[in-house]
Amino acid sequence: MSKAEVFENERATGYNRFVETWIPGYNYFLDGLPGLFGQVNQKDLLVVGCGTGNEIERFVQAPERWMVTGVDPSPEMIKQAREKLQEYDNVTLIEGFVSDIDRKYNAATLLLVLHFLDDNGSKLDLLKDIADRLVPGATFVMLDITGGKNQLRQNLEVLRLLLPAGLEQDQIDNRLNRIENELFPVSEERISELCTAAGFEPPLRFFQSSIYMGWIMKKNGAAF
Repeated sequence: MSKAEVFENERATGYNRFVETWIPGYNYFLDGLPGLFGQVNQKDLLVVGCGTGNEIERFVQAPERWMVTGVDPSPEMIKQAREKLQEYDNVTLIEGFVSDIDRKYNAATLLLVLHFLDDNGSKLDLLKDIADRLVPGATFVMLDITGGKNQLRQNLEVLRLLLPAGLEQDQIDNRLNRIENELFPVSEERISELCTAAGFEPPLRFFQSSIYMGWIMKKNGAAF
């Protein structure tokens, strides 16, 4: 599958170092994740695009016991996640897609995935697949590269200022150019349209660090 190959090439090798370099506040965001789901009674979480298991690691180390299912199409990412999380009996890892799952959850995350998918129905299909695997009122948290052309361009310049020292200028220029011209970020308004069309209540933005925005929302069927 082409998207599995994209994730393999871009995310598997040196993934942790990469995200910590390019996403200011990344660990702060992850550290706060379990708290965002504090009101979820049944601690049953679906992590879509789980990668090497960074967010899963936060949940298995939380005071409350979570049952976590992580799914990712990349064999290498799942391999790394299994190595990292092998001691935990409350984690299930699936090499595949959300559509391969046939049960429902009370909570879900989708971090740094949607911008890889074109807005030609692929984004909406993924969000619908997630919503279909959540009970009514389930909490959903998403983090993604976001912004219309103008906003994205301006926030990329902010990101440039926030990057750690020691990166080569060519590396910075190439990465920022790729984000602007080769990925598929959409505006915050479009994110809201996609989420509501998929079956969620309007998302609430609670986090932003340059081009990266995070939202929390619930699946339709219960008050926020």
